[in-house]
This record gives sequence, structure tokens and C-alpha cells, in this order.
Amino acid sequence: MSETVTLRARVDVPAERVHRALTSADELRVWLAEHAEVDLPGRYAFWGRSTPEGDAPRQTLEHVDDKSLRFTWHVGGQDTTVEFTLAADGTGTVVTVSQSHFPGWAEAVQETGVLGWLYTYWALNLANLAEHLEGRELTPKADFTTTDMRAAVEIAASKEAVYRALVDAEEYSKWFGAKIDIEAWVGGRVAMGGLENNPQPGKVLDLAENERMTVDWGDDVVSTWELAESGGRTTLTFVQSGFVDGRAPYGAWLGWLSGVAELRRYLELPDWRPIWLQPEVPGLPEGMLTGE
Repeated sequence: MSETVTLRARVDVPAERVHRALTSADELRVWLAEHAEVDLPGRYAFWGRSTPEGDAPRQTLEHVDDKSLRFTWHVGGQDTTVEFTLAADGTGTVVTVSQSHFPGWAEAVQETGVLGWLYTYWALNLANLAEHLEGRELTPKADFTTTDMRAAVEIAASKEAVYRALVDAEEYSKWFGAKIDIEAWVGGRVAMGGLENNPQPGKVLDLAENERMTVDWGDDVVSTWELAESGGRTTLTFVQSGFVDGRAPYGAWLGWLSGVAELRRYLELPDWRPIWLQPEVPGLPEGMLTGE
């Protein structure tokens, strides 16, 4: 049975500015999609490589006002409903996005289809909306037309600081917003949600202090990241590979990309606080999230 997944993010700009980013085709082409067309109140469409099933626009606008936007989206063989709402939060805004027909957490982690990607798809796009509105560099988007999952970002921090944030379980959980256990040695276990919630943890295949880490997550998925420092800034390069039969785990890739967005903010902003407020994810194991 399908349900609705809901995410909430804080953005440090007024609601009017967020609304413009949600309803301007030019801005949608920056933070959301390769292509976009908007002609309110009649047309609202986006498509392209960074949109699931993005070979053509598949949205139909249902409602728009100065604090909300709702459209149907034919994706994953379903007519799903997407709704954005904006609420003042001091001088900033809480942006809420919900989408129906989410199959639940247990099915989503099995990477069985497009509808399971909705949680991490919107997590990445909300993170990039915040970066766009705050004048920061965006995190690379997913490309649903390829199984080549490789990206890199530059972080204004030393590679020692980046390495520590990626291998220290307490620090990782702080910026990622979800519990994780990390045994930072070759042969050690890595468990999203903690070892008590994850009976099939990943295994560390390679680890070099302040340099790189490779984890085999099982099901033919291997992730690797490497660090290179220059002038006090660090390039984090990451790859997700190993899958077979064309079943690329886009849900996991989107989740990692959205995490990288928060990692950069955590290491770069002196007054950092998580952009995320507590989401509503049907079937998510209790105690997995560590955020507000």
C-alpha cells in the first residue's frame, strides 16, 4: 500500500523569495531540473536527465498561491501528488514537500523502482534549493540516464577535518541526520541506522587515513570516496559502482548526494545548524534519525 512521504527544510530567506524559486522556470533549471516550463496558473513542468522518467514533462498543475504549490506527476506508473508549502520561520522559511505513492521504507531500500526514490530525490532537491537561495554552490544532481555514478565537490576545510567527519560515527550522525555505526578499519562494519537496526551492514574493503575509504554494501553495490587537499580546501570525489543487470541504486545515490550537501554546510558554516526538520517517512525504523 502506498503512502505519503514528507520532508521539511529550513531556508534562510523569506517565503516570497522561496516562492519565486519554486515558480520561475529559469530558477527551476538551476536547482531542480535540466528543463522547465512555467506559465501560471496553467502550466508547471520539468524534465530532463536529473528527473526520474524525465524524457518528457509529466506534471499537471493543480493549485498555486503565495504559500503553496500542488501538482500531479505521472511517474512510476502512477499519478502521484506533490505539494510544496511555505511557512515563516523567523526571517527564514520552512519549506515542506510531500509526495504520495511512496511504497514505504522497506521497499524503498530494495531499490525496486522509481517510487522508492521519492524520499532521497526530494532530499537532494530541497538541499539544492537551500544552496541556490543562500548563494552557495549546488551539490551535483543525479543523472537518471546513466549508471555511471561519479561526482566531486570542493569543501572549504582540511582533508583531516573531512576525513574525521566521514569516519567518526558520532560526527557522521550529527551532519547526516541519521544514526550510523562505523568500524573504521579494513574488515570493519558500516551500518546505516546502527548495527542494531541493520542486520546486513556494509564491510570496509579499503581505508587509508585522511585519504580514502571503500565500503561493500552488498547486493553488488560498492562506494568509494577519496580526498585531495590544495590550498586549505579539499576535493571529495566519490563513486558508487559494482551493480549489475542495469539495476542502478539511484535511491542510495540520491541519499548520499543529499548528505554531501549537508556535509559541506557542516564543515563550512561557522553557525551551522541542520537544514532538516523531522520528516515523515512511512516504515522508517524507530530511532534511525538523529535530527530535530
